[in-house]
Amino acid sequence: MTPALRLKIRQRASNCCEYCQMQEEFSHDPFSAEHIFPVIKGGLDDSLNLAWSCLGCNLYKFTATLALDFVTGNLVPLYNPRQDIWLDHFKWEEKYSLIIGVSPTGRATVTRLRLNRTGLVNLRKILVAAGKHPPTL
Repeated sequence: MTPALRLKIRQRASNCCEYCQMQEEFSHDPFSAEHIFPVIKGGLDDSLNLAWSCLGCNLYKFTATLALDFVTGNLVPLYNPRQDIWLDHFKWEEKYSLIIGVSPTGRATVTRLRLNRTGLVNLRKILVAAGKHPPTL
């Protein structure tokens, strides 16, 4: 993957994780261009298959493309930032510290990627108080 491609992916995401919406400037962990469809499953280093991702989301997603929706009990596709619209699958709770899945894909993604990890929730609360969260989608 070229530095130019990484920069393109980062800029397209406005320096935010395309899954949990964490802003890169406030993260203590590095972000990376994550393969939506994993290389091990035939995914390519192509801008249509890459998402800007924080370390946590990248690690929890790993090579998964499907996850269980706890409401329906069905195995469903994870959120795909290149094909899906974030607001069709997620919403912020009223204090903007928790992400709520509003579709089977959203619920499965919240669970699989642990989008409400304790550290993220705590950081979101601080950023809300500072007027820096949520980022504009």
